[in-house]
Amino acid sequence: MNGLLFECLNRNFCEECKDFLIEEYNEEYEGQLWEESMRIINLIENTEGISGCVNEHGLSFFIETEKHKALLDLGQTNNSIKNAEILGVDLKAVDTVVLSHGHYDHSGGIMTFAGINDQAIIYMQRSAGGEYYADDGKLAVGDRYRYIGIDKEILKLPQVRLIQGDHVIDDELEVFTISKRTHMLPFTNKRLLIKTEDGFIPDDFTHEHFLVVKNNGRTVLMSGCAHNGILSILDAYKEKYRGLPDVVISGFHLMIKREYRENELQEVRGIAEELSKYPTKFYTCHCTGVPAFEEMKKIMGDQLEYVHSGEEIII
Repeated sequence: MNGLLFECLNRNFCEECKDFLIEEYNEEYEGQLWEESMRIINLIENTEGISGCVNEHGLSFFIETEKHKALLDLGQTNNSIKNAEILGVDLKAVDTVVLSHGHYDHSGGIMTFAGINDQAIIYMQRSAGGEYYADDGKLAVGDRYRYIGIDKEILKLPQVRLIQGDHVIDDELEVFTISKRTHMLPFTNKRLLIKTEDGFIPDDFTHEHFLVVKNNGRTVLMSGCAHNGILSILDAYKEKYRGLPDVVISGFHLMIKREYRENELQEVRGIAEELSKYPTKFYTCHCTGVPAFEEMKKIMGDQLEYVHSGEEIII
């Protein structure tokens, strides 16, 4: 029923239809839908979704549990904050922010958010403030190597907590990292680099961590871009928690700006084949890209959904 509710709330159904489905759900679960469910709202991502919401290359999620109102990332600009207002999300009530990794398209709204809410604790890996660059190639307009890290002013905010590795916030929220990968990095990561005194080296993505949300017996694994590879992330989750998440919400970092080569399509399909073996519902967006999503959808069917800007998931 959750999948049907997701479709109804987000696909321009008439209000009568929406009310009917919510009523049916509440009857089935004895009126506990809104009291006990976890609400996750996509505040912004790359594609158009709910009418009135802006879309941009970036990502932000609002998460509401029994104890928390939290954010995972804050997009490329302050458009995620504008969308929150349109969607009726009170950012002053947010108590926790998790920055998934140290890239501009996930951190761009943090300074504006901090001006609205200076009480929410902002968690990020200690290495998230590093010198991260993208290689735009020999034909790049302007500099070939483009800075894609966070605004360094973020690191000066008193509410920022720089953590090293895994960290438990409380019994509902925690983050974990990967100590070793079990699969190759996605092919799209090859152009992502770290600037050092001796030049550029491949990004090791130690600045990336993954949010685990627990609420009323349900567990959700959330990642911004899954730069470390969604299959490696799931293996790390299984090893740490001795089980599997009920739901995964993540970009898969499979998007490219040209047509896919056959070997790249094979990689996309291979990831989908592996994910289809899990008893888990997957929601994706942002850096997965619509073409890769459509290719994966052929294999995963209803197990995989795309979440557009402004859309809501109830778990």
